[in-house]
Amino acid sequence: MVQATFSARREKIKGQPNPSLIFARVSSHQAADLVVQLSPAPKSKPAEVDFGSVFTDHMLTVEWSLTEGWQAPLIRPFGNLSLHPACSSLHYGIQLFEGLKVYRGDDGRLRLFRPTLNMKRMASSAKRACLPAFDQSELLECIRRLVEIEQDWVPHSNSASLYIRPTFIGTEPSLGVKKPARALLYVILCQAGSYFDTKNEAVSLWADPKYTRAWKGGSGDCKMGGNYGCSLFAQYEAEDYGCQQVLWLYGDDQQITEAGTMNIFLHWINEDGEEELATPPLDGIILPGVTRQSILDITREWNEFLVSERYLTMAQLCSALRQQRVREMFGSGTAAMICPIGHIFYQGENLHVPCQDQQITSRLAKELTDIQVGARTHARTQKTEVNDVSR
Repeated sequence: MVQATFSARREKIKGQPNPSLIFARVSSHQAADLVVQLSPAPKSKPAEVDFGSVFTDHMLTVEWSLTEGWQAPLIRPFGNLSLHPACSSLHYGIQLFEGLKVYRGDDGRLRLFRPTLNMKRMASSAKRACLPAFDQSELLECIRRLVEIEQDWVPHSNSASLYIRPTFIGTEPSLGVKKPARALLYVILCQAGSYFDTKNEAVSLWADPKYTRAWKGGSGDCKMGGNYGCSLFAQYEAEDYGCQQVLWLYGDDQQITEAGTMNIFLHWINEDGEEELATPPLDGIILPGVTRQSILDITREWNEFLVSERYLTMAQLCSALRQQRVREMFGSGTAAMICPIGHIFYQGENLHVPCQDQQITSRLAKELTDIQVGARTHARTQKTEVNDVSR
């Protein structure tokens, strides 16, 4: 495990009190200084909240224009945005977002889990959305500073965290489908407990090939809001069938792709009689999840069974279930982390997926949590990077 800290030059701004700081020089085509304006009225912090419903006292904003480039990053009191009614993000969906978490360890230190992967994915999404490039390391440093200011919001718990939502939107103030000449990058934070209300219970999925989440040549591998908004209709139909999430299928052979907003894994005895942990490959329709990659890294280091990125179909899954070759099936994501799957409603039949033992899911959840909160190091790999927010 790489235990890394960020470094940045701090200076007092003349005539300003000490939380106003000049922060980290960035490249000439971006903002030069990070300025901090603290809220005069901090909110009380609730003990327990629903995911994404209570936000911290401050936010980070950085404006960009074609004529002036990146402006100074600003940490300011949390508040509403002012947008032109013709804003391109509202009319044409020119926007994207990311999701990562900060964890508090038993030692009191705050850690970000593999944030450079989030920055890399965000940069890839920005390129696909025709939004301007940004300095990934400098944005990450600004996020670190925001978290440092909001550190009292990070729960003292291994089962809860502070969720970070970087967002990037086109703010072009005119109609017409074109590359935006103005944009806004901002970051907000909220408390995060359990993503699902089932606690430790397995979720149920509804599988129907009539709906498609993403397709070849599309933007399914980018974290764009349109990928989620267009999934709502199927999500509510899944609930009509008594299921919590959609199992997204693709193509004539009904390839298994994702589960709701999660990457999906199947632990089974495959057709060749081998014990295998399999997940669909990153072929353009699968979101490259940070938790997904971490699971692959960790289980490959276990070296206890075959770990594969390969296509899986509903026909293969149904056959394996009938032959009792399925051991576990689960979804993964930053918000949900590891989520066991218990049932799949498919073609009028409720398929039961074994999940009582949860040997792999519980083991992975513990190992990931231990790494995230700094309870253990990951000496065998340089890939599981944890960045220490504390100085």
